[in-house]
Amino acid sequence: QVQLVESGGGSVQAGGSLRLSCAVSGYTYSPNYMGWFRQAPGKEREGVAAIYTAAESTNYADSVKGRFTISQDNAKNALYLQMNSLKPEDSGMYYCAAQRWRFRGLSLRADDYNLWGQGTQVTVSS
Repeated sequence: QVQLVESGGGSVQAGGSLRLSCAVSGYTYSPNYMGWFRQAPGKEREGVAAIYTAAESTNYADSVKGRFTISQDNAKNALYLQMNSLKPEDSGMYYCAAQRWRFRGLSLRADDYNLWGQGTQVTVSS
C-alpha cells in the first residue's frame, strides 16, 4: 500500500527554521511529481512547493520563494521541505502529496495531486 507520512512539524518563533520530512513507502519507483501543501484554519489548501523527482526541477509559491527549499533523497525514499525565516502566516497543517499515475507537471494546485499524507502541524509565533 502506498503511503506518505509527514514529520518534523512543531512550534517556532518568527525567524526560526523547521525541516519537514515525508517518508514514501509502497512505491517501486518514486512518483514523478511531488509537492508540499499547507492549510490554515478556515482557508483553502495552498501549494507551497513542487518537485519533479527525475530531474529535481522545482516550483515555489511566491510567498515562500527564497525561504523554503524542497528536496528529495531517493535512497531514503524521502521528500523534505526546509523552511527558513518563518513567519506567523506560515502557520498551518503541512501536507506531503504525490501525483500517482498523473503527469500534471510542477503544479501547485491541490486538485492535481491524488495521494496525500496525514499532515504535520507548523505553528509560528510572533
